[in-house]
Amino acid sequence: MYNLFHTASVSRVARTLIAASIATFATSASAAEELTVYTYDSFISEWGPGPALEKSFEAACQCDLKFVALEDGVSILNRLRIEGKNAKADVVLGLDTGLIEETRKEGLVQPHSVAFDALTPVLKWSDKDFVPFDYGYFSFIYDSQKIKQPAQSLQELVNSSASVIYQDPRTSTPGQGMMMWMKSAYGDQAENAWKQLAQHTVTVTKGWWEAYSMFLEGDADYVLSYSTSPAYHQVAEDKSQYKAALFSEGHVMQVEVAAIAANSEKKALANRFLEFLISQEAQEVIPVTNWMLPVRKGVKLPSAFDTLIQPKPIELTPEYIAANRKTWIKEWRSAVAQ
Repeated sequence: MYNLFHTASVSRVARTLIAASIATFATSASAAEELTVYTYDSFISEWGPGPALEKSFEAACQCDLKFVALEDGVSILNRLRIEGKNAKADVVLGLDTGLIEETRKEGLVQPHSVAFDALTPVLKWSDKDFVPFDYGYFSFIYDSQKIKQPAQSLQELVNSSASVIYQDPRTSTPGQGMMMWMKSAYGDQAENAWKQLAQHTVTVTKGWWEAYSMFLEGDADYVLSYSTSPAYHQVAEDKSQYKAALFSEGHVMQVEVAAIAANSEKKALANRFLEFLISQEAQEVIPVTNWMLPVRKGVKLPSAFDTLIQPKPIELTPEYIAANRKTWIKEWRSAVAQ
């Protein structure tokens, strides 16, 4: 009789302890600090860096990293503007050098505390609000099995009859890069160049992925992308026919950045995430998933990166871009609408 009672008592105590443990675990899980990151859709796609970075960072911080996908860097900026003080973002990831000053002047970000000692000197980075996580050069990609003599300058491409797809500068950072490229190459004659390009432009898409997908389906001879895009095809698909055309005028350099959203009250965790983005661990992931160049010194890359073109950089300051961006967009709209 005693044994039965004792066994039953132990069983009840065990069940109570187990229930209490489950409740404690559930409370702890629900109390895990959440960090919301606005970024672009390809970053968090199954083949992008997002899933691997999320897993690694959550394991280290014991927090819940929540990505919110938007179409492109310009879309991220537009979302922040629309939401204002109601923005749920703690971190914005995917803006670039062309959007830095505009974002800063509108008070949409706050200073970080990240040190830049480990960054490549190529960037010469010292910004107090923005942290770079990768960089590259805008380029036109073509299929070398179809095009044997690619254009050797932007002017040659504009003057040709080759079909082209690029992205809308109002919604896309590559599209904005294209606008900067045209202004750099043509200056006051940029509107006429846009008109000429429009005669053999297949379409202008909202974002990068839509444009690149159409190109891969054979809808155009050239697509605006990055000098690093061919590395993806070599590493992931074992295909070497996709190349970046090297232009004599040079190529606009893009640095992608992240920042702490102005309204975030989770500055410590946000800073920790920004530090993680430029860590050795994250920087080894980003180039072979986002297919851009690492911002950290000493990151080993697949041999495919050795085959890429080495563009002459066209560097426009964020201040200069911010001062002229609206005028350039009006010029582009006027030209392509005719």
